[in-house]
Amino acid sequence: MNRTMRAAVARTFGGPLRIEELPVPRPGPGEVLVRLKASGVCHTDVHAVDGDWPVQPALPFVPGHEGTGLVAALGPGYTGPLREGDAVGLPWLHDACGHCEHCVGGWETVCAEQHNTGYGVNGTFADYAIGRADYVARLPRLPDFRALAPILCAGVTTYKGLRETEARAGEWVAIAGIGGLGHLAVQYAKAMGFYVVALDVGEQKLGLASALGADVVVDASHGDADEQVRRVTDGGAHGVLVTAVSLPAFRQALAYVRRRGTISLVGLPPGEFPTPVFDVVLKRITVRGSIVGTRNDLSEALAFAAAGHVRAHYTTVPLAEADDVLARLRRGEVDGRVVLDIG
Repeated sequence: MNRTMRAAVARTFGGPLRIEELPVPRPGPGEVLVRLKASGVCHTDVHAVDGDWPVQPALPFVPGHEGTGLVAALGPGYTGPLREGDAVGLPWLHDACGHCEHCVGGWETVCAEQHNTGYGVNGTFADYAIGRADYVARLPRLPDFRALAPILCAGVTTYKGLRETEARAGEWVAIAGIGGLGHLAVQYAKAMGFYVVALDVGEQKLGLASALGADVVVDASHGDADEQVRRVTDGGAHGVLVTAVSLPAFRQALAYVRRRGTISLVGLPPGEFPTPVFDVVLKRITVRGSIVGTRNDLSEALAFAAAGHVRAHYTTVPLAEADDVLARLRRGEVDGRVVLDIG
C-alpha cells in the first residue's frame, strides 16, 4: 500500500478544489480503509465546498460521499464480517450514535450526532477513504464500481423519497426535476409499479425522462403545467417527489398533488417557499422532507440496481477534473450524473 494518496482538497469556501498528496489514513477501531475505484459527484458536494448550508464543514476537507471500492485494511481489533478485498460503498451517512430514539427506531438518518462522509469526515474524492465498518454498504459480487457509485446517494435518496410519498403500485407519482436524482427516481418509480409523470424544463431533460420510462412528461415552465398533471392523473398525483433544486418547483407541487396526497421534498435550494394553508388543510395534503436513507434502504436501493432495474445515466472523468465538475453543476450543465474514475 502506498504511503501517500491523491485527494481533491477544499481549503477555502467557494475556492477551487486542488489535487494534493496526503498521507493515506489509517483505520481506527471499528473502521475500514477503502481503496476507492470511483466516486459520484453530488450537488451536495457543491454546497459543502461553497459552505452555503447553516452548518459548515471544518476546513480543510475532502468532499465526496458516493465512493465505491475495495476494503484495503481493517482497523485494529475488528472482528466483523468485512474482509480485505470486499467490495463496499461509502455513503453520506458515515455513522450515527446508535442509541438515541431515532437510531433505535430505525431512523438513523435523522440522528443529531451523525457524521457525514465528505462533510464531517473526509470523503471520497481521493484514492483512499475511511469508513465506519457498520455503516459501509456491501456491494454485489463483481460490481460495476462506476455505475453503482451514484446509487449510494442519488439512488437511495430517490428510492426513500418515493417510499415517503406512501403511494401504492398502480397509482400516479409526479417527479419534479429530471437531473442527477430525478432520472434515477423515474426508474425506481417504474420498478416499484407506479405510473409516472415527469416534470422539468427543456426537451433534453423531458426526452431523457421518456426514454427511461416516464408515462407522461410535462414542461414545468408552461403556465398550465399543474393543470396538465391534474388532467392526465385524473385529479392529481397521489405522490410527488421534488428533486429539483428550485423553489418554484416546490410551490408548483402543491398545485398538482392529489387531495390526500403526499409531497416528498429531497431537493435543497436555499430560501423558503410559501405554503397555502387553506389548500393544505382542506385537501389534507402532507408535505414532508426526506433525507437519504437508512442502511436497509440503501441495501434495497442497491438490489434494484444490481438486478438491472435501475442504472445511472453518467459520464466519467478523472479525479483531476473534480473542480471542473463542481463548476458545471453550479451552471446546471450536468446531464444525469458525473462519476470520478479513481481506480
